Amino acid sequence: MKIAVFSDIHGNKPALDEVLQDIEKQRVEHIFCLGDLVGYGPRPNEVIETIREVDIPTVMGNYDEGIGYNKGECGCAYVTDEEKFNGRKSIEWTTSQVTQKNKEFLKTLEDQISFETNGYDVLLVHGSPRKINEYLYEERPEKSLTRMLETVDTDILVCGHTHKPYHRVVNGVHIINDGSVGKPKDGDPRACYALITIDNKVSVEFKRINYPIKVVAKEIVEFGLPKAFAEELLNENK
Repeated sequence: MKIAVFSDIHGNKPALDEVLQDIEKQRVEHIFCLGDLVGYGPRPNEVIETIREVDIPTVMGNYDEGIGYNKGECGCAYVTDEEKFNGRKSIEWTTSQVTQKNKEFLKTLEDQISFETNGYDVLLVHGSPRKINEYLYEERPEKSLTRMLETVDTDILVCGHTHKPYHRVVNGVHIINDGSVGKPKDGDPRACYALITIDNKVSVEFKRINYPIKVVAKEIVEFGLPKAFAEELLNENK
């Protein structure tokens, strides 16, 4: 089986469009989204509506939860005062822009998606199996990941949330992070998604896709979102 998995679109409609066009060429059997459709980017409604129209099975992200339920926060791990200030601006702007119909859709998203294929149990989450906003970074100590994996029975765990793609095997379990479509944080500004092939073995290809970054960065500023978000997309802060 060959599947495409993507996440963390964050209101970046042009990036999503280019990723979906590329996926069409890959002859995959299934497409999944691991959440965070909204936040930071200028086109949250358009992203939600595209996911709805294409009817892609989608896991709820922490930002989707925050906006769908009007929580006024996203469960994000901001550190500096600037990050906290910009984070508040983003949650306020996005909450005001997303339609009630689309908020209702966000509330319907799955906590997790699981299935079995070719003898492998597969689990799809946004953050981790334990918590929607837990970060599973590639460099996390193996002992810590082992404790986390003890809470689930799976052969393949696919997650998002960190915006950094990787494939790591811990005690025989494949941990795959699909990166980010709309807000990568690994130094490559291109959109990212994962192609996962599951047959007698598990193989992963991370696809990097060009999109009009400058157009999105310009809209971020024009729509009243923090300029820092535009600079991050342009990779100026790396």
